[in-house]
Amino acid sequence: AQVKSREVEGLMNKHLARRSIDVLHDLGRTGDKLEVAIYAVGGFVRDLLLGHDNVDMDVTVDGDGILFAEVFAADFGCRVKSHQKFGTAVIVFADGFKIDVASTRLEYYLSPGALPTVERSSLKMDLYRRDFTVNTLAIRLNSEFFGQLIDYFGGYRDLQARVIRVLHNLSFVEDPTRVFRAIRFEQRLDFKIARHTEDLIKNAVKMDFLEKLGGRRLLSELVQILKEKEPLKGVWRMASLGLFRFIHPSLQLTPPMQVMLEEVRYVVSWFELLYLERPYERWAVYFLALCEQLSDDQFWGACTRLAVSEHYKERLVEMRKLGDELFAYIEQRLARQGKLENSEVYFFFRGLSVEELLYQMAKNRSSEVKRCISLYFTKLHGVHPQIGGEDLKRLGVEPGPRFRELLDAVLSARLNGRVVSREDELELVKELLGSSS
Repeated sequence: AQVKSREVEGLMNKHLARRSIDVLHDLGRTGDKLEVAIYAVGGFVRDLLLGHDNVDMDVTVDGDGILFAEVFAADFGCRVKSHQKFGTAVIVFADGFKIDVASTRLEYYLSPGALPTVERSSLKMDLYRRDFTVNTLAIRLNSEFFGQLIDYFGGYRDLQARVIRVLHNLSFVEDPTRVFRAIRFEQRLDFKIARHTEDLIKNAVKMDFLEKLGGRRLLSELVQILKEKEPLKGVWRMASLGLFRFIHPSLQLTPPMQVMLEEVRYVVSWFELLYLERPYERWAVYFLALCEQLSDDQFWGACTRLAVSEHYKERLVEMRKLGDELFAYIEQRLARQGKLENSEVYFFFRGLSVEELLYQMAKNRSSEVKRCISLYFTKLHGVHPQIGGEDLKRLGVEPGPRFRELLDAVLSARLNGRVVSREDELELVKELLGSSS
């Protein structure tokens, strides 16, 4: 069933902010002024028709996209960043809101896994270069045709049937990253990869086309899957399609790995519900868990295959090693004394990243170690003394290593509940200075 323009406008009114609707009309009027057809395309259209939120606005001009962006920006007080090679531009509003503008273009691939070569083309050919039918839908924005849905390849039918389908049989040969994108869209949208499309994926895997992918592109796709709201659905699907071996030949889904990944899902969900606003790389925690059973050499090999930067590769290796050594030491201390003081917990964990702590929280079987990490995140990590360097100077302390020793002693006392006020902290410093004089 074809969607009428008024139905599309109804969906816009229901799901888009007033500002977004006004911008779409302004884009259409700029197209009228330049006498070129302008279309909203891609994920924006797909999500609008599904009733999902999507603030990323992509438009395609049947003409010169860069000229269009410059005229629009001049009329509405925006900035433009243009890329002549690809005929694309980004319109940036004063508040940071962005619109990606493309010229209709044809991409073709000189060899499997290569980056595309770009030429000017028609709207139909432009949409044909896209990955899946559900991403080939376009909405006309010019005033006379505003809201008209363009559907050359049965994208709307596949949206209704909730399937992910490629446009032609060579799709995964041209661009093997589409294998990962098919999984991502299938899991995110709760769709199903069409049977023939799944057969094409299996064939691409069997023919080793994914080996031709550069490490950085492979890493980018893996990270995108691990950043999804429910990454494990994508991970299980990758395993079922035999994709792990392209990360490392020894990597395979085992029951212990499944348990570990479920533990990561649990601790990550717990951490994000704390709303600590501490930035961290969620994908890295999942990646460490995914590679948990690889030896150090194999892990290094997987990072190398994925073209992880040398700096970050070393950091990931450190996360595996340092945490393990420290947590073995903590378990020994717990076995000897039964419980750690708050200050011990704080100083053990202070130098570790969020990623390391969450990884160890998922990995460690000791409920007491898990409790210590939980205590650190929920009660301890934001604690600091109320006094500072200026107070120590007034008490006659010369700046130097002694500063840090005294402030750490005060912090320990505060963490352990032995001081509660600024006055308590000053008294403690005086005692410490008295005992050391």
